[in-house]
Amino acid sequence: MKLLQSKLALYDVPQKAKALGVYPYFRQIESDQDTEVLMNGRKVLMFGSNSYLGLTNHPKIKEAAIAATKKYGTGCAGSRFLNGTLDLHIELEHKLAEFVGKEEAIIYSTGFQVNLGVVSCLTGRQDYVIWDELDHASIIEGRRLSFSNSIKFKHNDMNSLEKVLERCESDKVKLIVVDGVFSMEGDVAPLQDIVALAKKYDAAVMVDEAHSLGVFGPNGQGLCYSEGVTNDVDLIMGTFSKSFASLGGFIACDSVTANYLRHNSRSYIFSASITPASTAAAMAALEIMKSEPERFEHLWELTRYTIERFKEIGCEVGHTSTPIIPLFVRDNEKTFIVTKKLFDDGIFVNPVVSPAVAPSDTLIRFSLMATHTKQQVDYAIEMIEKHFKLLGIINK
Repeated sequence: MKLLQSKLALYDVPQKAKALGVYPYFRQIESDQDTEVLMNGRKVLMFGSNSYLGLTNHPKIKEAAIAATKKYGTGCAGSRFLNGTLDLHIELEHKLAEFVGKEEAIIYSTGFQVNLGVVSCLTGRQDYVIWDELDHASIIEGRRLSFSNSIKFKHNDMNSLEKVLERCESDKVKLIVVDGVFSMEGDVAPLQDIVALAKKYDAAVMVDEAHSLGVFGPNGQGLCYSEGVTNDVDLIMGTFSKSFASLGGFIACDSVTANYLRHNSRSYIFSASITPASTAAAMAALEIMKSEPERFEHLWELTRYTIERFKEIGCEVGHTSTPIIPLFVRDNEKTFIVTKKLFDDGIFVNPVVSPAVAPSDTLIRFSLMATHTKQQVDYAIEMIEKHFKLLGIINK
């Protein structure tokens, strides 16, 4: 065995979990992403999906993807910068910019590549990237690639953010980057307060709306829209892999910033462009958001109901107010065990363990779709209560 493989072989955490029969990753799904999925030949309730509006199997979206494939083929065989720009891409970019209230939008191949390519290139060596300590991994990777000064502040702590801003040189660019909705904890960034501090210290603001587009706003326009800060936020990021039932992502901003990104963002310039099918699917999802407001109404009704029910049985849910509901376990081993027990009872949830979080902050990530029913939620809560009590996670 070569030295590289000898070093990598020391990593045996997955093997240990498999030996105990509690390894929870790469579980195979044999059906579409719905509230029920087929796994190992049996039906399982899906409470681990990011498809908040439940659109991944919507017939209009499927039809749009098929039609685009028939017209344009399966791929673009190049980057947007060269031979990979379709009229379909331009049409969707115009619609997205209008949807979130910005001058322009730029489509990337994935949401991860948006944050990677935008955060890494907007600021220079003497400038500052300022980020919330619980920002998504793609933002973290973007700031790592940046040559700028990188400073984090405590999660959603405006006193901490102001102290960071006070340390920055006044004549240098300062870019504050935050998640709108934090993907593991489900809590919401205080955007109005962040914008107020940005104005005070002449900073720019970028908001990752991956988990808030398609959730907040009367038609899913996102948290910036619902908080009334669209004009004060400089860059709005979104992804197609959640509520848009597709794959890809975008950044929306002013025309000056868009021009710079199109010619300097490496993950945009040097990646193959989003497929015709993914583009058409995202466009169809956007139209459905505008025409089916009842999906938002049911999602929020179900969210309020579910959070309250979890609190009633004694679960610790943190500060969430969204369809992302963390059920804190605060023990790595118990998190793996309860995930396996729930799966045996026909419930799919996602474990979040160290090193993604501290061992004392491990949790079960329970997420809702607009297509879930109260009956499905009630069954899941009943099983969660049973196993949490058996493992001593709740005592109520």
